Amino acid sequence: MKRRDFIKLIGAGATLLPMAPSFIAQAASPAKWRSYRLSYQVTLPATGKSARLWLPLPDTNDTPYQFTQGSVWSGSAKSAKFYTIPQTDFPAFHAEWNGDGERQVTVSSIVKTADRQVDLHSYQAPGKVVIPDNIKRFLQSTQQVPLEGIVRQTAASIIKGSNKDHPLQNARVIYDWVIDNANYDMNVRGRGKGDVKLMLTNENLSGKCADINALFVGLARASGIPARQQYGIRINESALYKNLGKFGDISTAQHCRAEFYLAGLGWVPVDPADVCEVIASAGLPRNHEQINALRDKLFGAWEMNWVAFNHAETVALGNNSAIGKLPFFLYPHAEIDGRQQDSLEPQAFSYKIMSAALIGTGAKL
Repeated sequence: MKRRDFIKLIGAGATLLPMAPSFIAQAASPAKWRSYRLSYQVTLPATGKSARLWLPLPDTNDTPYQFTQGSVWSGSAKSAKFYTIPQTDFPAFHAEWNGDGERQVTVSSIVKTADRQVDLHSYQAPGKVVIPDNIKRFLQSTQQVPLEGIVRQTAASIIKGSNKDHPLQNARVIYDWVIDNANYDMNVRGRGKGDVKLMLTNENLSGKCADINALFVGLARASGIPARQQYGIRINESALYKNLGKFGDISTAQHCRAEFYLAGLGWVPVDPADVCEVIASAGLPRNHEQINALRDKLFGAWEMNWVAFNHAETVALGNNSAIGKLPFFLYPHAEIDGRQQDSLEPQAFSYKIMSAALIGTGAKL
């Protein structure tokens, strides 16, 4: 049984899975890894006859920059389980309560991260560009990221003077265009909606990470470059800029990032939204030397004070959810008698998400 399959079976009192030494050896030296405990503490209102809860969990598809060791839960749920989101291999947690009484659950995951950086300076595009079949879907139009009409027209105008046969160059042109034209809006609820077509149609390129990075993804796909968003949460302070990190109570620290695919190299990390956030919070011009350094840094790198959950779009949660489909699965989701709770109001929901840095066998809170 694969380790990522095993997570579906563990429950209250289960032992966290050990990290495979072979994976450490081939991925990164032990000194580069940082260990964290990510914990949800959820108490649902005692109203209605039934309650259901869904939680996104750290991705268990191990990479050289993220390794999830396992998850455990405890609480008063009548039934609870770890499972994978339908039609994906991304992990989630589901719990149910019936009748009166306490509706409380705690879910904890242990995850290791290492900063991610791709060497783009030595990249040479292969003579024949071949996109693997499992990557081609990230070129397709979706409900969240439609490609026809204004999206494709805008993409064509952006890369008009670029080399259409050079995806790395085109990706950088799109990345810079997004930073130069999008505005990070601190007043947007949550992380935004990620409606690319609406943003372009209304000529209002304002929002947060789910909006700005979705804009990059849509324009890249419309230019023939596979791209996707990764949804996750910040779990530690940032070494780059204070607003780009969070530690301890991270209940509102959700953050999504973007990637594009290069033949012969693989997925390349980018985060134009973080550049836009620093521009807004620091009040710096877009051509300031600090902004230029940051935009260069975040084209091909992710600071891994952040954990990825999934890159799913238009998500069906399963387990008799009454909501239909979510545009993305980034926040805790709960339904009481089939009515959705406000995931963007942690105190009213109510939930708390906590991060702790693990040192040896203990935790630094």
